Amino acid sequence: MTRSKNTRPFNLFLCASIFLGCVVAHALESPKIPRVGFLNATPAHIISARIDAFRQGLQELGYAEGKNIIIEYRHADGKLDRLQPLASELVHLNVDVIVTAGPGDTRAAKQATSTIPIVMAQDSDPVGNGFIASLARPAGNITGLSTLYPEISGKRLELLKEIVPRLSRVAVLGSLNRPGNVQAQAELDLAAKMARVQLQYIDVQSASDIRTAFQAASQRRNDAMVVLESPVLIAARDQVAQFALKTRLPAIYSRLENVEAGGLMSYGVSINDLFRRAAIYVDKILKGAKPADLPVEQPTKFELVINLKAAQQIGFIIPPNVLARADRVIK
Repeated sequence: MTRSKNTRPFNLFLCASIFLGCVVAHALESPKIPRVGFLNATPAHIISARIDAFRQGLQELGYAEGKNIIIEYRHADGKLDRLQPLASELVHLNVDVIVTAGPGDTRAAKQATSTIPIVMAQDSDPVGNGFIASLARPAGNITGLSTLYPEISGKRLELLKEIVPRLSRVAVLGSLNRPGNVQAQAELDLAAKMARVQLQYIDVQSASDIRTAFQAASQRRNDAMVVLESPVLIAARDQVAQFALKTRLPAIYSRLENVEAGGLMSYGVSINDLFRRAAIYVDKILKGAKPADLPVEQPTKFELVINLKAAQQIGFIIPPNVLARADRVIK
């Protein structure tokens, strides 16, 4: 009887030890599921194709959302004053990586943290924006992909020359002081000189500038128009398409969203491809790589999109040789 009383506490201790050991072993065997923050200034439905491309990139690398990776989505829905609080929220969640969908998102994330790795899915000029020291050596907690490819502006002018054989005057719309557009203007000037085309640069800083910009382009009797990268002109793409229709100016854009809204044609970087490739950076960082050691990549895939309905509305015929090179045709 005495022996039984003495062994009971020992047995309880032994059972507790075994139980705690199992719990610790299970915890050691169960790896932590990585948590990725996704920060975006615009409503989710506007960039749904880009989000799908990012998810596809993760799937190709063996990640299954909700199983071996968790993505915390934060969308500002066009309210830019919400970006900073949303970025801070992701930092407080202690996510392993923050993926940003544009320059404004990257700036908000940069202000919120200097330690959590940030992957830019796209940026027009990450050096000019002050996010990295150089493309080859980012030197901080930010890396990712850039849309910077100034030479493409000259190619857009070449495309206009193909569809408007007597091209002599071209209006250039955009936020002219925007990082990335300065290099684009230099390339346009070079291409215009070779093609013997006169350029009229028209600065657009807000939506209120769009009407007067098209009026200025029309009064000068321009033959066509090049639209540079501009958040303003993307946000007001329906309005821009309507003005282009009224002035009957064949315009080439940098973003396919402008063409989907009724613009004539676009030639630019495949943004969806950049978002798919952003998953590669996330994977490398989750496996231990440091953003400072991952060079920022430039675009490798470009798309020509043509809207035949828009061409018909302005009484314009796209030459068959140009149409045959299109990656996508909207009818």
